[in-house]
Amino acid sequence: MSATQTLVPVRLRPALALGAVFVVGLVAFGWPFLTRPGSALDTSHSGDAPFVFVLVLPLLAAVVLSELTAGGMDAKAVAMLGMLAAVGGALRALGPGTAGLEPSFAVIVLGGRVFGRGFGFVLGAVTVFTGALLTGGVGPWLPFQMVAAGWVGFFAGCLPTVRGRAEVLCLAAYSAVVGIAFGAVMNLWFWPFASYGPETSFVAGAPFAANLTRYGVFYVTTSLPWDLGRSVLSAVVVLLAGSALLRALRRASRRAAFDAVAAFEDPA
Repeated sequence: MSATQTLVPVRLRPALALGAVFVVGLVAFGWPFLTRPGSALDTSHSGDAPFVFVLVLPLLAAVVLSELTAGGMDAKAVAMLGMLAAVGGALRALGPGTAGLEPSFAVIVLGGRVFGRGFGFVLGAVTVFTGALLTGGVGPWLPFQMVAAGWVGFFAGCLPTVRGRAEVLCLAAYSAVVGIAFGAVMNLWFWPFASYGPETSFVAGAPFAANLTRYGVFYVTTSLPWDLGRSVLSAVVVLLAGSALLRALRRASRRAAFDAVAAFEDPA
């Protein structure tokens, strides 16, 4: 078996849906950086977050449905997606953001690694959505978390093909990086809309480099210690249990024969 078993392969129709989700995410996180001087920014995303949510959910459904209709994904693949999302959501409920500790990231990374980029993106988004329903963490931040977690699973499926101990080390390093990157990206959903002081606040219309410097100061002084907890825990979980979990997921995919093509033979 190859290093990845793409249950949601990035064919034409899923690729278009994923591309649309990426565009929605980039615009949702980055539009404040395109504002002009003197532009009035709202104090939160409470106004535009519902629109992001309304756009993200149908696009995620389009990824899955396009593969179902094309024969690239069957009921067994949907069941695997649901099972992993439920496990990730339950893990997220065990420690809902406590000191930044989120063991569900390990499930998203390993699922994206084994089952491919498209599966990883949908898994990340659905895992966060499930966890939010279980913990009552539904708010204007949720659609942004779904997109960011989807990126975590997607890029896990883009990692180079290595096996054995090298694969576990690669996934652990990736988990450590995205544990911090997730927090750094998520801060953008609220940072431009509040005042934190002249050296750490967003300035509409200022050069991108200047705002990036201000954000770097804000992030290091406020969020970095929190995100280090997620980063370290995710890497440790992958180091300790990654090898066994990778074998279990690949064994399940072989026994389920997700990529097997149905064929009917004449009994004679």
